[in-house]
Amino acid sequence: MKSARPIRHSRSNPPAISVIAHRGASEDAPEHTLAAYRKAIEDGADALECDVRLTADGHLVCVHDRRVNRTSNGRGAVSTLELADLATLDFGSWKDEAYGNEAPDRQLEDPERTSVLTLERLLELVADADRRVELAIETKHPTRWAGQVEERLVELLDRFGHIKPARAGEWTPSVRVMSFSARSLHRVQAAAPGIPGVYLMQFLTPRHRDGRLPPGVGIAGPGIRILRAHPEYVAKAHRAGHQVHVWTVNEASDVELCRELGVDAVITNRPKQVRNQLGLA
Repeated sequence: MKSARPIRHSRSNPPAISVIAHRGASEDAPEHTLAAYRKAIEDGADALECDVRLTADGHLVCVHDRRVNRTSNGRGAVSTLELADLATLDFGSWKDEAYGNEAPDRQLEDPERTSVLTLERLLELVADADRRVELAIETKHPTRWAGQVEERLVELLDRFGHIKPARAGEWTPSVRVMSFSARSLHRVQAAAPGIPGVYLMQFLTPRHRDGRLPPGVGIAGPGIRILRAHPEYVAKAHRAGHQVHVWTVNEASDVELCRELGVDAVITNRPKQVRNQLGLA
């Protein structure tokens, strides 16, 4: 039996869908490397998504997994390693090896494809961009450092001018913080009320099926599987006054579903292709 056709979002003339590069243009370059984020900016991504973890010596680095085993040639938990330890590891060759002999030598030797990326360096890249590029920063929990992650994050954002406007007048934040942990979002909200929060959801629990989110959070972050199973959720979230940012949207059919439902943003490994499909290129 065919599933019902998803109901289109009811708002008239909705704004264009924002395309967010998931860990950079991670289909084309190793995830969370400077090369992946440069490529995403070149591809026209509206925003860059990154995960952050705190090292043993207090640096926020862009690494998704709790351990470095999958994305580097090292071993161990990020929280037990210092930045100097991470700097000795290769975070990119695992991706290039997938291309075998077709991988250009210059890629294998490029430190922007192999070096660990700090959040500070990513903030510098965004600051130097010749256009507005937003950031969607995910805090990873649980972690041994608990609230220190959010404390360090707010300090960095403040240093780069993302907490308060540089001058008087209307101000639109260019950074938002995402997490599966409502507690993490509350910590950021308490320290920096102007920074929007995105509540990430892998499953749609009964308490959130009507579009409600944790107090103070204004953006829902459902996984694409939620929308496939519950396409009506987007309209419910919008009726509750929330935006909807969906992850991780790579397949053309999922992009079309998001378009039909009227989501506000899609997070994808393929920003260039998704922008082309949405007619944004």
